[in-house]
Parts: sequence; C-alpha cells; structure tokens
Amino acid sequence: MSSEPYAWLDKSLAALHHAHRYRSVQVIDGMAGPTIQRQGQTLVNFASNDYLGLASDPRLAEAAIAAITTYGTGSTGSRLLSGHRELHGELERAIAALKGTDDAIVFSSGYLANLGAIAALVGTPDLILGDEYNHSSLRAGGKVSGATTLDYRHCDVAHLEELLKTHRASHRRCLITTDSVFSMDGDLCPLPAILDLADTYNAMVLVDEAHGTGVFGDRGSGVVEHAGCAGQPLVTVGTLSKALGSLGGYITGSTVLIDFLRNRAPGWIYTTALSPADTAAALAAVQIVQQEPERRKALWRNVNYAIHQIDQILAKTTTATLRLQRLPSASPIICLQGASAAAIVEASRHLLRAGLWVAAVRPPTVPTSRLRITLMATHHLDQLDRLGASLLHLTGQA
Repeated sequence: MSSEPYAWLDKSLAALHHAHRYRSVQVIDGMAGPTIQRQGQTLVNFASNDYLGLASDPRLAEAAIAAITTYGTGSTGSRLLSGHRELHGELERAIAALKGTDDAIVFSSGYLANLGAIAALVGTPDLILGDEYNHSSLRAGGKVSGATTLDYRHCDVAHLEELLKTHRASHRRCLITTDSVFSMDGDLCPLPAILDLADTYNAMVLVDEAHGTGVFGDRGSGVVEHAGCAGQPLVTVGTLSKALGSLGGYITGSTVLIDFLRNRAPGWIYTTALSPADTAAALAAVQIVQQEPERRKALWRNVNYAIHQIDQILAKTTTATLRLQRLPSASPIICLQGASAAAIVEASRHLLRAGLWVAAVRPPTVPTSRLRITLMATHHLDQLDRLGASLLHLTGQA
C-alpha cells in the first residue's frame, strides 16, 4: 500500500492526457459575443450558449448596475431569512408569465433547481425514469433523492413504456425526467408522447428547458410551448444563464407545486438568494424576449442557413480524410461526430487556427466525440460562411 494517499492523482491525469480527454479552462478577454478575444486573437464564437446575444446587451448591464446601487452586490442570506428582495418576486412573476404557469421559484443556479425539485418531489419509496442523455444535474438529483432510478434509451418512448409497465406499480410515486433540448446533441425530447404515458401510468413529468427557453415557441417560452403542451401538468425547470444571459435557475408550475417547493426544496431553502445584479439582468432579459421576437427569427435564420451549408459540405466527404457526421438536430446546437477523440481535438485546433472557436466534446461527457457548434442570433452570415469554408478545408475539399 502506498504511503502517499494522493499519488494516484498523477496517474489519473496522465491517463486523461493519453485518452485525449484532458480538459483545461480557456481564458476569454473582455466581453463575450459573436466574436471574442482570446490570447490576442479574435475568434468567431461558436461555443456559446448565449443564443439571443443578450449577455452583452447593455440593457441587462444597466439593470444589473441599478440593482447593485439599490441593493448591493450580495443578497446576504437565504430567501426565507434575510435574502429576499422585491426583485426576486418580480422575476418569478415575469418567468411565470413567460411560461404561462401559475407561479415560479428562482434558484441560484439551474443545477440547484434540478437537484432541489427532484429531491423534494420523490424519495426512497419512489421511481425516477430518465432519458439516458439527460443533463448531469438531472442524474445527480436522482441520486440525492434516494429514489430508484432507471434510464430509458434516448428519446425511446417504447422503452419508457416498457419500464413503466414493469416497475411503476411497485413504487409510491413516479417521476419522468427529460431535457427538452439535449445539450450535447441538439435534438428535442418527444414531449407529447411522454405526457401521454405519464397520464396513463399516473406519473409526474419534469422537463429541463435550459436550452429551450427564449429559443422555441412563438412567445419564446420554450419547447413545452413549441410542442403544443402548454397548460398540461408539468414541472418545468430552466436556467437564466443561456438565452437569458444572466445566472440562476427556476422552476415553474402550479401554485401548489411552487408553494410546496418553497417549503421542501433544499437547493432553495439552504442557499443564499440569487444576487441582485443577476436577478435584475434576468428580469430585463425576460422582458426583451417577450418584446423582441425578431431576435428568435434572426437565430433561426442562422440555424437554417448553417445546417443547409454544413449538410452540403458533409455530403461530399465520402472520400475525405476526416469523416464527420451531423447528428440529428432541431435546435441551435449542431454536433458533428467524428471517429475518435484525437481526431475531434485536432479538428477543433484546426478551426481555432482559422479563427473559429468550436468546442471539442469528448467522453465521458458524451458517448462519442464531436464538434459542438452553437449559433447565436447575433452571428452574421459572413461568419457562417467562414465556418463553412473552414469545414471544407478541414475535410480535405479545399
């Protein structure tokens, strides 16, 4: 037995390097947007979740500064003690209005919102059935809850029904969990079919709209609206840190659900309230989402343009040195799957040298390595053309 209890760390890091799975932070200089500054280089930013370009909108900054001037930099306590400000209530009412629900509750992060909701709704006698590609926070919530947790195959409603038939009757409550937009693939969950099964088997449904809010639906409400499921019994979770350009998380639903969570969700009860600046910035973003639908139109123009261009390029790569396959996507997240982690890392470096920041995503985050391209409403068509030209070169066609 080694006398040095931390000696295994060096070997573990070496193994990560060898498998091309080692990761490190990338420092950005200044404000993020469709272009960024990194180590003195200007890069077109295809690695951001800021889908509407609101994180650099001066109206959010102005709202945050005004909130700091009024309330200070920190909330100083949990919401049930000294941390509640009228701003928090305003934001919750605005989110509920956007979502078309009775009420909402704001958390200090989307991760905490998922943990808090799941831990409050189910426990040891209960069953959680989750999509195998669910976000880490949904999976962690299942572990924290103590409920029996089973995965169904990705977006496979037949497999979900099979698990319900086999296991539902043996448990007190059942919670079905799913992302609305799967963040590392870009596809959407089959929400109407999931809700039908939930009705048949007396199950609750929790849907994580982290990548759907502000992006989908005529009002920007999300995939629940887009799928025609607004008004149905649901626990909807989301984040303020993607299309809404701030930080924090939320849960929306019925009055009784939100009242219950205020009394039982540990991720809300036992943590400091969201800061005044983040709260005010998110509130400004929700208002912009409702007032400026043209932002979503610009985003979807870019999505459709990029997908058409990429598909044309990949159709010609049958003899290319680097073979990429576009995974099915119905969102601003476009993933190009490669043969290996090493190939994808090198592809990302090639694009970086061409002035494009595209993330290389590898196991264990995803089952197969891929380039993850995310689009923003504020990208210009000439920037999308640069991406297309670089992909042509990358695949040996130029």
